Parts: sequence; structure tokens; C-alpha cells
Amino acid sequence: MQFWVYILRCRDGTYYTGHTDDLEKRMAEHAQGLGSDWTRRHRPVELVWCEDAPTRYEALAFERRVKNWSRAKKEALIAGDWKRVGYFAKPPHERPSTSLGTNEIVDLQMTSDLQESFVPSEVEARMRGVGEGGR
Repeated sequence: MQFWVYILRCRDGTYYTGHTDDLEKRMAEHAQGLGSDWTRRHRPVELVWCEDAPTRYEALAFERRVKNWSRAKKEALIAGDWKRVGYFAKPPHERPSTSLGTNEIVDLQMTSDLQESFVPSEVEARMRGVGEGGR
């Protein structure tokens, strides 16, 4: 059986992260306002990212991890930008300075070493390898 971790963008720009074993059915439930109080109150929603996982345990573990991420880190994941995910994985005081130092806009030239220094979790490493296969 295949499981999915997904991120929805709600009408107000917030994100909802979930997991399921039937992505089409779950998206239909969110569209109808069933199953999640958050998405029911913030419809319509749009699927902006999803990735498969081999077990429910891995899907749930990745969902729980992503739910706690900052908006900027989730947007980096949605964009498939692992360099930015790695940047936002660091505590703010350990991040290289941006030109203004007042926001989370990343100058990727300044952070070229971040990809090498980021060590993803087992789930992220597996999903990163799967995602690079061109799906």
C-alpha cells in the first residue's frame, strides 16, 4: 500500500500538512469540507506538494516534522529547493546574513555551501532521492 504526505495552500495563504493512503479521496474530502476543521474553515484549498512514502509510519513521521517547519521552509520544500530547506533548517543565529539582515530572503550565492552542510533525516534523504528521479 502506498501512503502520501501532502501540503495544501488555503485561501488565506496558510498551509495545511497531512498524510493519507488515498490522495484523490482525501483531496475530495478537503474540497467538500470533510475531515479537517482547519481546511473546512479555510476553503478552497489547493494541493501544492505531495510525496509518496512506503509506510504509514514514515508518512506520519514526515507530516509531523513538516507541520513544525516555518512558512519559508515549507515554501522551499514546495519549490523543491533543498538548498533553501537546509538554510531554514539552521537556527536563525547560525544562518549566514542576508543583505539586509531583516528578513528571510536568501541570497543563494551567499549560501552556496549550505547544500553540503545540510544532513537530511532518513525520510527526507529517501524522498530527496525519489524526487530527483524526475517525477
